[in-house]
Amino acid sequence: MSYDDQNIFAKILRGEIPNDTVYEDDHVLAFRDIQPQAPTHVLVIPKGPYVSFDDFAENASDAELAAYVRAIGKVARAEGVAPVAGGNGFRMIANAGEDGVQEVPHLHVHILGGRRIGRMVQRAET
Repeated sequence: MSYDDQNIFAKILRGEIPNDTVYEDDHVLAFRDIQPQAPTHVLVIPKGPYVSFDDFAENASDAELAAYVRAIGKVARAEGVAPVAGGNGFRMIANAGEDGVQEVPHLHVHILGGRRIGRMVQRAET
């Protein structure tokens, strides 16, 4: 999967599509999902053109890597779902590729919280 600079997150980063920003720094943008699946549902994206986490891990600078990981923690704390800040917990989801059901070819982590999320995946029948 190659990077498509016409994907919705690239357009958000260019300011072509509005968003409800909850956090931003030089390397990261975090905003509320327009179709939330939990009371807290925030998307955290790097500002660079990375398709998936493996692409990001291989090609991002040390500054981008650190900023992204720290931003996820900052958002979880600011949203009140991080256990270290008194929250009840959250789930981070980053889909990658076709089998991972990635819909937008730009790395993004979903932070979901504010309620019990349930099982991560259903068990396969054997």
